[in-house]
Amino acid sequence: MTEALKHADSACYAAKEAGRDRLHIYTHDDEFLTQRSGEMAWVARIQRALLENSFLMYRQEIVATNGNDKSSHYELLIRMKEDDGTIISPGIFLPAAERYNLAAGIDSWVVNHVVNTLVSARNDGKKISGIYNINLSGHSLGDTRFYDEIIKKIQQSKLDESDVCICFEITETAAISNMTAALHFITELRAVGCQFALDDFGSGLSSFAYLKQLPIDYLKIDGMFVRDCLSDPVNLEMIDSINSIGHVMGLKTVAEFVENDEIFNKIQEIGVDYAQGYWNGKPQPWIID
Repeated sequence: MTEALKHADSACYAAKEAGRDRLHIYTHDDEFLTQRSGEMAWVARIQRALLENSFLMYRQEIVATNGNDKSSHYELLIRMKEDDGTIISPGIFLPAAERYNLAAGIDSWVVNHVVNTLVSARNDGKKISGIYNINLSGHSLGDTRFYDEIIKKIQQSKLDESDVCICFEITETAAISNMTAALHFITELRAVGCQFALDDFGSGLSSFAYLKQLPIDYLKIDGMFVRDCLSDPVNLEMIDSINSIGHVMGLKTVAEFVENDEIFNKIQEIGVDYAQGYWNGKPQPWIID
């Protein structure tokens, strides 16, 4: 009976997702419901990880291409740690978090963890100077309680804005889907010293039309253009165009998916400001020495 109720519940969710006045009949080989069942299993694991504080932060360096900028700049990336020590990448659990409204809870955990870590390191006399990029989900952009919490946390931390900067990364898709909320969110957080990067830029159909509306600081060029730029002249031209427009607007540009010296040299030649990717190393656990 329990199994039957579980399948009925899954079918109910499937019908709901399909729209109003829909039916969804469960069958044992239903791929859609199998996927949803797997995501529901992740919901419980995410909730437990939030309660037990079993997420971890990794970092990947963002490197200046001109060689003159020696400041520390990292993107901070979340991971989940299982009981057996297995480290799970966000691509595995974030889709379920997004679908079942847990993404804002994860974002909140990340911001609190990052700020607490920086404050603790500062109080211990460790060097924390630098820019720390944090990814935000689209759900968090429209959550007023979330950004009120962030503002309060940052203000209470008393981190020196001239020494430490938190830069929030939002995807182009998330920003465009709710432009009003994105503008309000960015304005409020910039007022307390935060910066913003538009992630995966170029993946949307109306990229340039929306770009000038967003008061951001960094433009991260979508990795799908970067990774094949040596063999695809169209991708190379896209990088050049995005970089040029970014500079005209006074933005710093970042190339993602820089995986070897040849790609680095090419984006350096184009004039992209920063490079990020396996060329400079895979993400490592975030530890402040």
